[in-house]
Amino acid sequence: MSLPVFHLDAFTARPFTGNPAAVCPLAGWLDDGLLQAVAAENNLSETAFFVPGGDHYELRWFTPSCEVKLCGHATLASAWVVLHVLEPGRKSVRFETRSSGALTVSRDGDLLAMDFPALAPWACPEPPPALVEGLGKAPVSVVQIKDNYFAVYEREEDVRNIRPEFNLLKELHPAGVAITAPGGDADFVSRYFAPSYGIPEDPVTGSTHCSLAPYWAKRLGKVKLHARQVSARGGELWCEVKEDRVILKGNAVLTVRGELLI
Repeated sequence: MSLPVFHLDAFTARPFTGNPAAVCPLAGWLDDGLLQAVAAENNLSETAFFVPGGDHYELRWFTPSCEVKLCGHATLASAWVVLHVLEPGRKSVRFETRSSGALTVSRDGDLLAMDFPALAPWACPEPPPALVEGLGKAPVSVVQIKDNYFAVYEREEDVRNIRPEFNLLKELHPAGVAITAPGGDADFVSRYFAPSYGIPEDPVTGSTHCSLAPYWAKRLGKVKLHARQVSARGGELWCEVKEDRVILKGNAVLTVRGELLI
């Protein structure tokens, strides 16, 4: 059996930057163990699988070690494949997901705009010791959602200079850790670590911006924000907060197209 596979760099307009994702369109769902094995073989932070469902697609995401509830960059990559390869005449595509509801992605000039749920974080008055010890520098404050901590620093340089102890951050399972600060040439910057999911540092993380955008929108008093993720590969997003939704815009670049033989 052969599966079509696409590798794309998301949240960037240049190849070999941004966040790489694998996309595998399917005619129907395969066994979960096989999907996980394919994701491990791709060995990227996320592999997206989708199947047609009438006027929409059903979408799931896997890291090399587990399935996740929401992934931004692999959704962006999946939409690029649908709108540029499979159905280039479409202006938008709706994905139905198992844990995050319906996600619609639309063309917006040269960008793709994703309509995601806003997940506003709340204060974390007592951060777990492994969080501060794992980051090596105490943040100004910590906020959280159910499965992510957000450590807030004063300056972009603080975020860039963090050298995390991944063995300590791994103890926070099932939570990932985003670090963030006001940006220089962007409204805010961030990095994201998820060693318990098999991802020491994610290059560009769309899903964390479902929380980062509402946090910085409230703090900066604006609903449209430009964000940079300052990982080694780097990437950028344009965010707009609309009540209980967040519009995340970005580019994607196709780098590999082929078949996976099983």
